[in-house]
Amino acid sequence: MSHRVFSVAGALCLAVAVVTNPVAPAISSALAQTTDAKPAEQQPGSTAEPAKEAQKVDEYSEAQRVLSGPAGNPECVWLGRRVVSLLWRDDLDTAFRHLDLYDRFGCPSGHIQATFRCLVLHSATIDPKAADSLNTRVHACWINPALQPPPTPSAAVPAPTTTR
Repeated sequence: MSHRVFSVAGALCLAVAVVTNPVAPAISSALAQTTDAKPAEQQPGSTAEPAKEAQKVDEYSEAQRVLSGPAGNPECVWLGRRVVSLLWRDDLDTAFRHLDLYDRFGCPSGHIQATFRCLVLHSATIDPKAADSLNTRVHACWINPALQPPPTPSAAVPAPTTTR
């Protein structure tokens, strides 16, 4: 009788193995598909991304060309512009952490001060509703911290009136 039990149990195991064997590759491929990245249309890297990357590279190369010394290094440009933007937004804790990194890379701290001064002088030209207005102004001030503020429109001086 034990021989029959083992035969039946062995046959059942063999039957289960034969039935599930064709299903196993489908299950493993289904599991592999669920762990894959998002479909191609949802992955980042649309046609606008290469243009933005090229613009960033152009900004860094422009900074290296215009600025002499370490202020033109890409890491100094990136960290410095970020520090100035964070200072403008009153995020002082994060700005000081970035400033520590900026100093560690050997970047000139005086350039941060000059850029922030330029930004404050040009504060009237920053549109809080335009997303890129601050970044554009920070980059312009980083490239040329001595950028002169736009002339203020002088108040119309009324002509003197004489009354008798």
